[in-house]
Amino acid sequence: MKIAQIAPIVERIPPRKYGGTERVISALTEELVRRGHDVTLFASGDSITGATLSSICPRSLREAGIIGEREKNGWTLRHIGAAYSRAKEFDIIHDHCGVFSLPTAELSPTPVVQTMHGAFFDHNIHVFQSLRKTHIVTISKDQGSGLDQMNMAGTIYNGLHMEHYPFSERPGNYLLYVGRITPQKGTHIAVQLAAELKMPLILAAKLEPDQQRYFDQDVAPYLSKNIQWIGEVNEAERNKLMSEAMCFLHPGLWREPFGLTLIEAMACGCPVVALRRGSIPEIIQDGKTGFIAESIEHMAALIPQTASLHRRYCRQYSLGTFSAKKMADEYEKLYKLLTARDYIDTPLAQKPFLLTPRFSMFSSVSAKIDID
Repeated sequence: MKIAQIAPIVERIPPRKYGGTERVISALTEELVRRGHDVTLFASGDSITGATLSSICPRSLREAGIIGEREKNGWTLRHIGAAYSRAKEFDIIHDHCGVFSLPTAELSPTPVVQTMHGAFFDHNIHVFQSLRKTHIVTISKDQGSGLDQMNMAGTIYNGLHMEHYPFSERPGNYLLYVGRITPQKGTHIAVQLAAELKMPLILAAKLEPDQQRYFDQDVAPYLSKNIQWIGEVNEAERNKLMSEAMCFLHPGLWREPFGLTLIEAMACGCPVVALRRGSIPEIIQDGKTGFIAESIEHMAALIPQTASLHRRYCRQYSLGTFSAKKMADEYEKLYKLLTARDYIDTPLAQKPFLLTPRFSMFSSVSAKIDID
């Protein structure tokens, strides 16, 4: 098939450091190329891919120092327009740019799949409900729950190539927090838990300028020789930290659509302790690959118990459930359905919703995993 992948251009594909969405796009693109598809990746010019790269900007917006919202939005709209101007060249377009793309996708002569990598909010739900030509894929069941009047194609879990991730059967005694420093991610909870439990904690996290006040007031006072912030790290450094950590803390306070760092931590053998929010129960096998806490106090009680969990099981569960291969299998099925002649010829108002078990990976979550 001739497939267009339209990525955001804020970060390159794959990202140098932080960028979960970009890592997923890279994994999917490279897996589709490996399978023999003719893939064009619309992304920043510094992206690295086996696909044909098409770009209107030589570097990612972050690398180029473009941080103003108006300027970023202008570049993004030009990027989307350039990609869709070539719509007739492809059998299917897979868009990852969110609500910005919907008006353009509405006019596309080629079927469009859009993976919703972020959350649905009040300010964008009505846009998805009004512009319904794009086939929306959610990345967790929770993400799309309670929503109607949208053209939902189904749920496909994120996947990555994680076979090369390091693994350690005997970890150190430190806790680990990875990601961004924000109130929603619960960075302040992570440092409070470490202080309460008198356990070492490493914060390998990105700090944006707009979060400096939060960091100074709610995180920095807890920093010490035992609780260290080492800043943003690259993938190799992060994976080494995960493989050697006692457990991975995920004290998010919002309804997160999918925690990509959770599957990466488990792939390194590191169990996860997280608050029950959003997609968490779909990702963690409670009592096997980590623990799901009902409160911050519950998290504190569960953290020491992670020492009893089987780290090799964590790894095999993550590699078996959230692989790039499994993700690509699901998207291939969807691409083939949407490009089938009988489906294309059906008027839009009569097209069926595609939310069926065969486009969901939930059946594989509870699959038996053999431990050597």
